[in-house]
Amino acid sequence: MPSTRLRFVLTVLTIIFTALMITHPQVVFGGAVLGLDTWWNIVFPSLLPFFIISELLLGLGLVHAIGILLEPVMRPFFRLPGAASFGLAVGYSSGYPIGATIAARLRSEGLCTRTEAEHLLSFTNNSSPLFMLVAVSVGMMHNPALGPFILGVHYVANLIVGISYRFYAPQDRSRPAPQSRLWQRSYHKFLAFNEKHPGQIMGDAVRGAMNKLLVVGGFIILFAVLINLLRETNCLPLLAILIGFIVAPLGISPELHEPLAAGLFEITIGIRLVAESGVPLLHQLVAIQLILAWSGLSIQAQVAAFIGSTDIRYAPYLISRLMHMLIAAVLTILLFPLFESGLTVTTIGAAGMLEPNWFQYFKVSGMLALALPLFLVCFGMLVYTTRRLFHSL
Repeated sequence: MPSTRLRFVLTVLTIIFTALMITHPQVVFGGAVLGLDTWWNIVFPSLLPFFIISELLLGLGLVHAIGILLEPVMRPFFRLPGAASFGLAVGYSSGYPIGATIAARLRSEGLCTRTEAEHLLSFTNNSSPLFMLVAVSVGMMHNPALGPFILGVHYVANLIVGISYRFYAPQDRSRPAPQSRLWQRSYHKFLAFNEKHPGQIMGDAVRGAMNKLLVVGGFIILFAVLINLLRETNCLPLLAILIGFIVAPLGISPELHEPLAAGLFEITIGIRLVAESGVPLLHQLVAIQLILAWSGLSIQAQVAAFIGSTDIRYAPYLISRLMHMLIAAVLTILLFPLFESGLTVTTIGAAGMLEPNWFQYFKVSGMLALALPLFLVCFGMLVYTTRRLFHSL
């Protein structure tokens, strides 16, 4: 019955959306162009290397081997299998929606239980460091000093969510692997993993990456059109009134209610409106953290699409977004007085803005994606060596 009701609601909304598209063709075209520009110039070069590398590492079996080495780290902190370390590393270095794709792939490969996949998804689907350090702090806020503060609060709050979720459904988690002979077991696991020819793995990786990017692009364009239509039909002010009641306990300026309403659907537009609001800096930072933590219905729709082929449930992820919003807002309010002097001294004008181009996004993203396997292997060897050293003392 709930599924039938949901389909009925979606059908009605689709009819309304189609009617608005017909009656407002110029608004639809403008939104589609904006969405396409965002996808091609920012999202595509930022995510392509991570999609390809993640598919390659999973296809070659390196994630299975690394998971054995990092089991002693992931179990105590998060109560997750070692293979989840790959999702953690990629999710915190790439941005939405890589965390969702990795969680879904690990679940489909049988490397984690459904509960563990839901736990991993809850705190690894982060905003991109490039987006926070460059697009938000420099491009929108015109203040590079805000970047590390925004990034730090966003990541720390999500780590707190991840640690909190270790108590979620403990009875449905896999048993810890043996903690002896980690390096030997990891090496033999990698050698034994030989399911496909390397050429086929490479082709599947590129094909899978492109298919996922097309899905992401479709959602970005769809929600860009939707936001344009909402603004054109003056529906955003109505949503702003409702959001005003929800965020009232945080004391956020009323001028930020409409930017938060836009951020409900898409983070880039919402944060841009926050930056243009002119309210006190603390209020802007709290609003930015709320939007980043929620991630927008556009990102959440992408997550739902990627986990739709698995048995991963969406509800735990939605609860984690609400938890992340609350924790990030509280951390911002508590930490801002400590860093206020350093956050308000560095401001640049529009002429000094840094505008990365397609190749700069791709270069930085590619370097991070290529460094990830080496980092995980080195970290795993460090864990193994440290354990051996302590056992010998």
